[in-house]
Amino acid sequence: MKAIIFAAGLGTRLRPFTDHMPKALVPVAGVPMLQRVILRLKEAGFDDIVINIHHFGEQILDFLKANNDFGVRIRISDERGELLDTGGGILKARPLLDDGEPFLVHNADIMTDLNLADFYNYHLHHSADASVLVAERTTSRYFVFDSSRRLQGWENVTTGETRPEGFV
Repeated sequence: MKAIIFAAGLGTRLRPFTDHMPKALVPVAGVPMLQRVILRLKEAGFDDIVINIHHFGEQILDFLKANNDFGVRIRISDERGELLDTGGGILKARPLLDDGEPFLVHNADIMTDLNLADFYNYHLHHSADASVLVAERTTSRYFVFDSSRRLQGWENVTTGETRPEGFV
């Protein structure tokens, strides 16, 4: 099974930690977030992982090398020349992901006890184009779903902005 881990972000909300290291390598309880995500994916059966890099990307490369890629196939989508955000990150990594099989997208700074294999298999058995896991939380932007739980876009409840524009 294949996954991509987004590890390219600047980590501005984690400053000063990210002044000298990428957000993905910030330790939580002594373990870098990226290591936690890689090991959770590996435990769930993911053995082909793409990681995008940008901010202090060399440190991520060194970290992976020092840990022998944690015993899984890891390939790098290098965004050190330009940070591409989510859609651009997937598009740049497409040659590494596009073999007709689904892939899981996971942020390096998301920690969850969700059974990732079950989530992946749920997606496979429901013939979805994409499956999005969201948490109920207070925010200004919310995904909007139809009655069949299909994502229609998002709405900023503070500004009234919608994407795609005018869909609500």
